[in-house]
Amino acid sequence: MSNLPEGWAGARLRDVCELINGRAYKQDELLDKGRYPVLRVGNFFSNRHWYYSDLDLDRDKYCDSGDLLYAWSASFGPRIWDGGKVIFHYHIWKTRPVDALIEKRFLYHWFEWDKENIKSDHGTGSTMIHVTKGDMEARRFALPPLPEQRRIVAKIDSLIGKTKRARDHLEHIPRLVEKYKQAILAAAFRGDAELARVGDVITDIRYGTAKKCNYDGGAVPVLRIPNVQGGRIDLGDMKSADFDAKELLKLELQTGDILVIRSNGSLDLVGRSAVVDHRAAGMLFAGYLIRLRLDPTRCLPEYLHWFLQSSVARNTITNAAKSTSGVNNVNAQELQTLELPLPSIAAQKERIASIESAFTWIDRLTADATSARKLIDRLDQSLLAKAFRGELVPQDPTDEPASALLERIRAERAAAPKPKRGRKKAA
Repeated sequence: MSNLPEGWAGARLRDVCELINGRAYKQDELLDKGRYPVLRVGNFFSNRHWYYSDLDLDRDKYCDSGDLLYAWSASFGPRIWDGGKVIFHYHIWKTRPVDALIEKRFLYHWFEWDKENIKSDHGTGSTMIHVTKGDMEARRFALPPLPEQRRIVAKIDSLIGKTKRARDHLEHIPRLVEKYKQAILAAAFRGDAELARVGDVITDIRYGTAKKCNYDGGAVPVLRIPNVQGGRIDLGDMKSADFDAKELLKLELQTGDILVIRSNGSLDLVGRSAVVDHRAAGMLFAGYLIRLRLDPTRCLPEYLHWFLQSSVARNTITNAAKSTSGVNNVNAQELQTLELPLPSIAAQKERIASIESAFTWIDRLTADATSARKLIDRLDQSLLAKAFRGELVPQDPTDEPASALLERIRAERAAAPKPKRGRKKAA
């Protein structure tokens, strides 16, 4: 490594820490209850389902709060463990930093920074990345003097603490957005307008085709559940089939029709709708969708669509659709009995315009928040890159050079007697 800052030294990861393998488990060794939890990669990040073990293992196969761990397969990266004494799985390393050479939190931040380099090495399309122990131990490492490491860690922790607070605020935005949208819809459908049933404002309600469709299945495109996305018709994942004239006449879509998801494992999707636009006119629709065709002199399609997204309609639909079988359903009769306030067509147009204007503004803010989140992630990486180039804090010429520390540790290792291999049980 060339052009290192004053007092820094080039090293490999094996010079500054030891990587200790976890234990591979057979399925029958993983228990629902036991003395020690078994920390797997899923638990390392998000999975709350734990297995346990009663096995008596070498001390090195356990980790405890404060240990720096590294998941090296699939979902990978470092974590300073805070969950008490556990057994760690084969796809996790426990690190043993050389205290005289490197600060644990400095090594943690280096792992976080280097994780992105590993992703880049594997290509952006890689989803199942893993790193071998030999490759990780051989990774090059720019080592600052120990006092400078402490200054770097203090600076990183301070700055990343600020970006974390900003990230936490941004993560609340989706929930706030949904609440604000529901408040807008509630206001739009509040008032003294007469109530009407959905069945009173439609001229036809119909289930879609049960015919099997494929990506190259025939001449007529068929809209399915994946094509009803975010309140709009999405033509990005289309299948098709062949139909006779009678089927086409019965199921062909027209501009202004409303498609409603009637059946799904996700209760949140049941009852979600989209208005058919000119792009989808002439297509057919699948059996898990219901088509509503409205009387345009009584109710505008966009007005009914927005009503179906309101909390009043959503609560009624989800209560009707709930199922213990795993598949939630709402039927045509239940949709037709929904009651909605029905003002004049002119008033409906005003409410539609008000809703869509407010939602456009909210969606723009949401997009800005998403962009800000990505910028914060890049800022963290830029901060770490700057730290490991020696540009985050000034060097102190009175610090003992890292090269001197390395040479001393190497000499001590060479002079130390080789330890006898033996089994040490955990207390």
